[in-house]
Amino acid sequence: MSRRNAENRNGFSSARIFSAPLNLGSENDWLIWQLIDSAFPTGGFAHSSGLEAAWQHGEIRNRDELLLFLDASLNQLGHAALPLVTPAFEEPEKLSELDALCDAFTTNHVANRASRLQGKAFVMAVKRIFKPKIENRKLEIQFAHLSPIFGAYLRRLDISRETTMRMFFFNHLRSVFAAAVRLNIVGPMEAQILQRKLSPKTEMILNKCESLSLDDIAQTAPLLDLWQGAQDRLYSRLFQS
Repeated sequence: MSRRNAENRNGFSSARIFSAPLNLGSENDWLIWQLIDSAFPTGGFAHSSGLEAAWQHGEIRNRDELLLFLDASLNQLGHAALPLVTPAFEEPEKLSELDALCDAFTTNHVANRASRLQGKAFVMAVKRIFKPKIENRKLEIQFAHLSPIFGAYLRRLDISRETTMRMFFFNHLRSVFAAAVRLNIVGPMEAQILQRKLSPKTEMILNKCESLSLDDIAQTAPLLDLWQGAQDRLYSRLFQS
């Protein structure tokens, strides 16, 4: 049966599928779900944010220690990364300046490399998948660090500031729990239970840090920084960071 006949028999065509209208609210909902889907190709699951090195050094041995690690990691995300997400969202034209600041601040070579790899993957994915929404809105970048990239490009995709911040935290939390499952620290079901239980704490940290400015950027968990920096010296490893 020819393609044309199949289309006629079923009463639709590809042109009609891709031209189906959406109201603004529903379109943004679908866009948000797509961006936070684990299938969205940003390379986040290649990184453990220091968890693998901490685990191999015997610092993370059970769910309680995993929760302590996540608490420190989320606080660090709020103080070291979120202050770069929000100004990039509010002033995307300053992305290049914020990108350079992030590179100077991220002195840990493993964390710096991970940030650049994920940022570049995010840019590539957004440009290829959402080209009609951003093709006429070029942003100048040199290093493409994830934090400022995330803020600037979600602004270009017309996602709200509040949702952008929550998505940034959610992606981090989801990725660390995924790493914990792959390292067999917790099982898939337990990881989901813990992620749900940690949601209020995540929201609290976000609310505490959302007003931080560039002058407030700080490293709050030096041990996490040390563990992540040791990633390249592990005898064997599943993750890049």
